[in-house]
Amino acid sequence: MAALRGAAARFRGRAPGGARGAVGWQCYDLLVIGGGSGGLACAKEAAQLGKKVAVLDYVEPSPRGTRWGLGGTCVNVGCIPKKLMHQAALLGGMIRDAPHYGWAVAQAPHDWVTMADAVQNHVRSLNWGHRVQLQDRKVKYFNIKARFVNAHTVCGVSKGGEETLLSAKHIVIATGGRPRYPTHIEGALEYGITSDDLFWLKESPGKTLVVGASYVALECAGLLTGLGLDTTVMIRSVPLRAFDQQMASLVTEHMAGHGTRVLRGCAPERVEKLPDQQLRVTWVDLASDRRDVGTFDTVLWAIGRVPETSSLNLEKAGVRTNPVTGKILVDAQEATSVPHIYAIGDVAEGRPELTPTAIMAGRLLAQRLSGRTSDLMDYDNVPTTVFTPLEYGCVGLSEEAAVARHGEEHVEVYHAFYKPLEFTVPQRDASQCYIKMVCLREPPQLVLGLHFLGPNAGEVTQGFALGIKCGASYPQVMRTVGIHPTCAEEVAKLRISKRSGLDPTVTGC
Repeated sequence: MAALRGAAARFRGRAPGGARGAVGWQCYDLLVIGGGSGGLACAKEAAQLGKKVAVLDYVEPSPRGTRWGLGGTCVNVGCIPKKLMHQAALLGGMIRDAPHYGWAVAQAPHDWVTMADAVQNHVRSLNWGHRVQLQDRKVKYFNIKARFVNAHTVCGVSKGGEETLLSAKHIVIATGGRPRYPTHIEGALEYGITSDDLFWLKESPGKTLVVGASYVALECAGLLTGLGLDTTVMIRSVPLRAFDQQMASLVTEHMAGHGTRVLRGCAPERVEKLPDQQLRVTWVDLASDRRDVGTFDTVLWAIGRVPETSSLNLEKAGVRTNPVTGKILVDAQEATSVPHIYAIGDVAEGRPELTPTAIMAGRLLAQRLSGRTSDLMDYDNVPTTVFTPLEYGCVGLSEEAAVARHGEEHVEVYHAFYKPLEFTVPQRDASQCYIKMVCLREPPQLVLGLHFLGPNAGEVTQGFALGIKCGASYPQVMRTVGIHPTCAEEVAKLRISKRSGLDPTVTGC
């Protein structure tokens, strides 16, 4: 800290970059840039272990002007509002099922305003909760936009333009990412929205075109369809590219069979606003080069995300990034090219863009910096779920990845099509409810991956993830007694291999 105070003395009286109005100079053990899930977890853990910690967080409004509070993408414009609106959509399906179970429930149109108000109020309560937790743990919170002055010093600028200088022995960058706009498409920025805006809309988006093939695109399209909105999803090439492709195909088949219009192999060229405020979208079929036109109330871009690094002045600190992705290069310790500066979460190159991994990585980093552990974050066998109308949960390798790594002759895939008991009375379509377990053929047949498509996929996958993380084998799973009657028990009954060529459809109770 003496070195930091020396740096402070050299800069005292002048703001970085020649700017005026810098307020004081404050020194910390740890500075965390970014108030999302990973950054907050790291900051709170470090403070609890006795470090003097500050968090710097500032949310630039979206191009449409949407703002939100402390907590990052997950809390404000990601996992939390998405899951709540997904639940609202699932309730619509349950209401349609209710008469089959003896409940004389009238099917009413969905009220977006009521739902949005409830969801947004819950998010605001989480914003407040995060601020209280920081205060309780004596973490200093600055609502300022950070940029590096040098490798130990950051200048933060408030909304009013006031500058604050902060230095620290260690700095953690946890700024996450923001949705990408296709700025090469005419009208995309002027008239489109992203997931940064969808969950904060006060009025229904109406007839919506969702452009993209990511899990964000499919989740948004699915929940909008479930809420009764006319929804189209436009996919340029491969849906859910990073996931098992058989499962991805089943996900999109289910969506197409349950009300979502799916345009495959198409790309938008232009968005225009009509006099009646509707949006006219022109797109091209990439196979035939034929143009088509449609009108929508909302166009939602879900074509990927870009890391929040451009305004950090990383070059001032000597922090290296991937020139293609813009993400920060890190090692197994989460350290950047500057040993005392770290990066965690979505902003770090090669890391899963998942909230729980950022949280765990942040906590472990704080523990290492405090000398409490030498444990590193293990990014293998991380479970996740895509909250499409029929949920898709997975952990471990996809079938394609397993074959690429071990060779087709060394991989055995056990699978089943099943019908959830809840689907039977209302006679719901279960043709895409499917499970597969990817294993090594050689004894003890270690489980390489599990893929589950059906109701409550996240709950099912979380349980089996522990076993797979601990090195479970196929025989061990088969010796696990299932809980009857559940969908999860079907995992412990996977007896038919793809190689056998037998019909994998489950019959009987």
